[in-house]
Amino acid sequence: MRTVSWSDDQVVLIDQTRLPHQTEYIRTRSVQRLAEAIRVMEVRGAPAIGVTAAYAMALAALQSSSNDPQQQLAALERARELLAQTRPTATNLFWALNHMMEFAREPVSDGATPLGERMLEEAHRMADEDVAINQRLAEIGAELIPDGANVSTHCNCGPLCAVDLGTAMAPVIYAHQQGKSIHVFTDETRPRLQGAKLNAWELANAGVPYTLITDNTAAYLMQQGKIDLVMIGVDRVTANGDTAAKIGVYGLAVLAHHHRIPFYAVSPLSTIDMSLATGSDIAVEQRDPDEVRKVNDTLITMPDANVLNYAFDVTPSTLITAIVTEVGIVRPPYRKSLAEVFDGRGIPG
Repeated sequence: MRTVSWSDDQVVLIDQTRLPHQTEYIRTRSVQRLAEAIRVMEVRGAPAIGVTAAYAMALAALQSSSNDPQQQLAALERARELLAQTRPTATNLFWALNHMMEFAREPVSDGATPLGERMLEEAHRMADEDVAINQRLAEIGAELIPDGANVSTHCNCGPLCAVDLGTAMAPVIYAHQQGKSIHVFTDETRPRLQGAKLNAWELANAGVPYTLITDNTAAYLMQQGKIDLVMIGVDRVTANGDTAAKIGVYGLAVLAHHHRIPFYAVSPLSTIDMSLATGSDIAVEQRDPDEVRKVNDTLITMPDANVLNYAFDVTPSTLITAIVTEVGIVRPPYRKSLAEVFDGRGIPG
């Protein structure tokens, strides 16, 4: 199952807002439609957003009516600007957009044609690479999960958050496939309920035993000794190891630290932003207040209730036991260990 794919000369997305009750697909050749899909979270999860943006940039190149290199680049810049406005916190979005712009400049400057086809091939490569990276995350992260473990997680970070396989749930699913006895406590994840709607669906499809809990239940389970480790996916990691992730992850990290439970972040290298020194440099997205006022379009409070709706929070690196990447498990001190990962290879892509 690929969350993001290309078929019949168009981008195909699983509409995650319809799950778990309906499985519907978005099929489009419109850059504007793909930007909207990212903005309203029809596609979500940092890796999936990045690959969707790459396909959108390829579409912009394919649809350019000009053979003039500068006009082609101008059209791509307009597409990049549109897409960049959708989700300000997810690193992979900007990583993919910047990568596709740099990729375009070389064939344009060389007069190579057709640019659109070359960019489409690059988007395909990025999609396949995402699957391969997540397979490595699964194999490496599974080493941290002992047989019989009860794993706590927040939001959804299985196959739907990436092109396939996923990030934080990939090691869990892989450990289950290895024959380990694994159980997952997945938070419902207010206000969008990605845990209830998506992560539970992902785990059920993979055959992994799970229990859905309210966001405020994890503390009591930890107090009772019923959680052995926390494993979460992230949307941006800074040079010192601070991580931005779905709102509520910071609270889970504080709880894990208090109860002396390992807290693991699973992050492809493309999600690590070495240009930002600390988490205080991360722009945290705020979303529509109606996401809090309503559940499934039904008001649960006054229609004009005052709302603060952060989409993400930032977990300090001091609360993170280790970061799982496709090149290995990174441990504190993160400023040193992350720098060593990137030395000599630059930003991936």
